[in-house]
Amino acid sequence: MTATGADQDAPGAGARGWWWWERRRGAVLDVGLAGVSAVECAAEGAAFADRAGTPLAVGVLFGFVVGAVLLVRRRWPISVVLVSIAVTPAEMGYLMGIVGLYSLAASEVPRRVTAVLAGMSTAAVFVVTVVRLRQDVAQADVDQQDFDPSGWYVPLVSAFMTLGLNAPPVLFGLYIGARRRLMESLRERADSLEQELSLLADRAEQRAQWARQEERRRIAREMHDVVAHRVSLMVVHAAALQAVALKDPQKAVRNAALVGDMGRQALTELREMLGVLREEAVPAAASGVPLAAVGRAAAAAAEAAAGDGGEGEDRDGPCLDAVEALCEQSRQAGAAVELVVRGEARRYAPEVERTAYRVVQEALTNVHKHAAGAAVVVRLAHREAEVAMQVENGPSDAAVADAHLPSGGNGLVGMRERVGRLGGVFVAGPTDAGGFRVSAVLPTEPAPGVPPAASVDG
Repeated sequence: MTATGADQDAPGAGARGWWWWERRRGAVLDVGLAGVSAVECAAEGAAFADRAGTPLAVGVLFGFVVGAVLLVRRRWPISVVLVSIAVTPAEMGYLMGIVGLYSLAASEVPRRVTAVLAGMSTAAVFVVTVVRLRQDVAQADVDQQDFDPSGWYVPLVSAFMTLGLNAPPVLFGLYIGARRRLMESLRERADSLEQELSLLADRAEQRAQWARQEERRRIAREMHDVVAHRVSLMVVHAAALQAVALKDPQKAVRNAALVGDMGRQALTELREMLGVLREEAVPAAASGVPLAAVGRAAAAAAEAAAGDGGEGEDRDGPCLDAVEALCEQSRQAGAAVELVVRGEARRYAPEVERTAYRVVQEALTNVHKHAAGAAVVVRLAHREAEVAMQVENGPSDAAVADAHLPSGGNGLVGMRERVGRLGGVFVAGPTDAGGFRVSAVLPTEPAPGVPPAASVDG
């Protein structure tokens, strides 16, 4: 049987103490009740021994042992009630019967068992009360000849006395048991909610960590796309300027002017991006999500600064109309770039056009880095449900001096990420002729679940 009592599962319960008691206070309470019950039963045992004609010591010892049974009321409430029923004819154990019924009703004993034992105890007390009351009435009839109670007096008074003795502890025990079970249920629900909240907090932290990493990647990608292309062209023009400075002064002057223009454009773009980042970093950090706002700022700066000063662009960023200007910049840097467009050109979703532009831009930048003097073919194909782009270059021209541009190996990774986020296909690798080919196919509509244009990749 489970432990009983209103104080069993109260908040703040300590570790398990002696035997079946969970707290010392419960043990002290039960020991005190058992002591009082033992003294009561010992006194009633003396009276029973006198009526039964047995030695007084036997009656007192019997009553003391019976009353001490109340000590196990939390562990075995059924045993306590059965003992109280057994000694009811001896008119002893009233405290034990009351506390035993309360403990039984408050425990986890099945209700049918509680009802049976409570009924047995009530019947035993009723019978003993009727017998005792009839004896008292008979004695009063002998002493007072004018006292003539009717037949209903004894049963009615006995019923009132029995119910007054047994009903309150049973009802109170049922109330305490129901209240304790309710508290246990609420505590379990609270624990469950706490676990769920902990899981949600862990998932939120994971999502926040993923978002921070994603924003870092996006910032790095945008910085790379905005600055690397122009800086690469500057390095190529500077190398050409060095080569023709003495042979062709006029061409050297033109190359120097181009390097200056591109340097100023690169500095302007970098300054704009860093300025937006500085403006957004402070309020973003105060709101608790710094990288999300910084990523959006970097994307906005990248969109505003990309391209060749605005041709072929709108407020949504660079688009496919700017590819011709992009190829012209590479031609001015000395690369032989051919642009082939197939299909009817049309407008696509901003994120599709921006991604296609970035793929071509990064592929041309790689040509300047790794294949100086190579012939390049840029192909654009407008199809019914997709747009395809391919940048293919031949082997590097040994006669052209290599500009020795540094490479971090992030260009192809960034292109693959961009295309993959839109549900497209990206393939890059060397060709049989010794060159390199970059191909990408983008659906004209973003794949389901892709964020809106303002947050896809800048």
